[in-house]
Amino acid sequence: MTRIALMRHYPTPWNAEARLQGRTDVPLSDAARETLTGLAMPMPWRTARLIASPLGRAQETAAILSAGRSIETDARLTELSWGTWEGQRAEDLLADPASGFVPTHLWDRDTRAPGGESMRDAWTRVRPALAEIAADGRPAVLIMHKALMRVILGTACDWTSPPEIKRGRLYPLTLRPSGLPREPEAPDRLGPR
Repeated sequence: MTRIALMRHYPTPWNAEARLQGRTDVPLSDAARETLTGLAMPMPWRTARLIASPLGRAQETAAILSAGRSIETDARLTELSWGTWEGQRAEDLLADPASGFVPTHLWDRDTRAPGGESMRDAWTRVRPALAEIAADGRPAVLIMHKALMRVILGTACDWTSPPEIKRGRLYPLTLRPSGLPREPEAPDRLGPR
């Protein structure tokens, strides 16, 4: 069994505006960079592999926390595509009944934005990456995005009670050799450098 930890990237200006980012490559905010420079991974994750989404916000988060270690990139860790909702504010979409918007915490596995990706689609995309990480056997921290984390954590707990995803925390779990995740453990917090 291989231990991994999932971590959400730090905030961007679009997060502050409550805009759906999806695949749009928005960089971290200056405040996020400043906060990250004072933080470090908790033990034992300081020596784990770092694997990040290719989007800049995940790459920057990984680079600042890496403490000089190499960072691997895997495109399968990219956020869900929000289709026509991308770049829009959830509040505005909710106010427009024609948008069809549903907040992601209310999605079932087949809900999708117009022209976007469902959670089932995202699981099909990310499971081979998890199987490869499991086959490698080394502990790894995956720096990614909230909706994709929800897919993995939801699968791990059979969609009964996925944990609330917060920044500054790692969500540890164990991968079976097939890449299927086991029940998530209690989150670990980032600590001071």
